[in-house]
Amino acid sequence: MTGSQPLLVADFDYPLPPELIAQEPLPDRAATRLMTVERATGARGEIPFREIVERFRPGDLLVINDTRVIPARLHGRKESGGAVEVFLVRRLAAAGEVWHCLLRCSKRPRPGLLIRLAGEVTAEVLGPGEGETWAVSFSPPAGFDEWLDRNGAMPLPPYIRRAPAVADRARYQTVFARHRGAVAAPTAGLHVTPELLAELAQRGVVVAPLTLHVGLGTFLPVRVEEVAAHRMHRERYLIPETTAEAIRQCRVRGGRLVALGTTVCRALEYAAAADGTIPAGEGDADIFIYPGYRFKAVDALITNFHLPQSTLLMLVSAFAGKELLFAAYAEAVARRFRFFSYGDAMFIY
Repeated sequence: MTGSQPLLVADFDYPLPPELIAQEPLPDRAATRLMTVERATGARGEIPFREIVERFRPGDLLVINDTRVIPARLHGRKESGGAVEVFLVRRLAAAGEVWHCLLRCSKRPRPGLLIRLAGEVTAEVLGPGEGETWAVSFSPPAGFDEWLDRNGAMPLPPYIRRAPAVADRARYQTVFARHRGAVAAPTAGLHVTPELLAELAQRGVVVAPLTLHVGLGTFLPVRVEEVAAHRMHRERYLIPETTAEAIRQCRVRGGRLVALGTTVCRALEYAAAADGTIPAGEGDADIFIYPGYRFKAVDALITNFHLPQSTLLMLVSAFAGKELLFAAYAEAVARRFRFFSYGDAMFIY
């Protein structure tokens, strides 16, 4: 709420020239531009991303998301010959190869619909899933993940108006990606290189992983007028005991907890107790962070520039303060920063 007026999704719109939406990654991950934003003073600056190391202090903790993006986009045909796009969203635990999927075809899908995919694989629509998804059962002749790696396409977001290229297999993935399951990249991590991680370690900065499998909530539009009426999709997360201990030790030594991306921020804030302590564990995070939220865990945030009226923009507005963030975005547009997944980044502290 702002005063007595509800917070509206339209309050999070901003003008963005379409040519500023990055369509390709830079050849050098760490050569992207980084806008620095100091919350206490409102001061803003710009450095190459690789120089972010100098903004860390010995004793700080950088938490990264080691999820791995799966090639989630598949193309098949109905028995009638009509084309169907199948977008994998979430694997159902202990249910064989049954997934919640988005389906795009000429007519509304129905239970029993068979979709023929590459490699003699069929997919059967079982019925409605969560939200806009459908439960779909796949029948691969051997390992599903291996088949998917051969036949799926990387799920580039719709504002990248080109077909996925071979290079996207590596570039739409962080260098520390490990655990399969995301259908969108944790894009703040795309700027990080092994050399940068080594420099952080030399500076006395601890790096610790968690896993949050980025799901539908990242790219589906908000379809309500009032922000508080929106409900987030669930995303599976895991915080290892080693990371929980690293967070405890960071607090003891007075370091800052720096989240590499909104996905890390959501996992930490969802898991945090009222006093800010973060236990190890796993679960399904559905936290929706928007202005008015009081942060319990995260001290600084590295993040890309986000879509107008998106939940990610609302989260960053809550962290930086909406007025300061929108002033920074206006400056970024004026200075021709590159936006969204393959674009530039911000360090808000």
